[in-house]
Amino acid sequence: MAFTSIKMTQREFLIDYLRGTGRELSAPQAETLYGIQNLRARMSEIRQDGFRVRTRVNTTGRMSYAISRRMVGQK
Repeated sequence: MAFTSIKMTQREFLIDYLRGTGRELSAPQAETLYGIQNLRARMSEIRQDGFRVRTRVNTTGRMSYAISRRMVGQK
């Protein structure tokens, strides 16, 4: 699925998809399933927006990301 036909940004999609759901996403999964080529950069942007981004190494040895909640003191 490419983002050319979706009317939200990759950042907005990731927040909706990951925030508070317990889901995790790795870079290969993001690229294959959703066409997101630079997941690390998107997660960095999400961190800068004040969200708490959790990282861990998954069973395949890849970094996976999850968004748990907005940080305290942010809008």
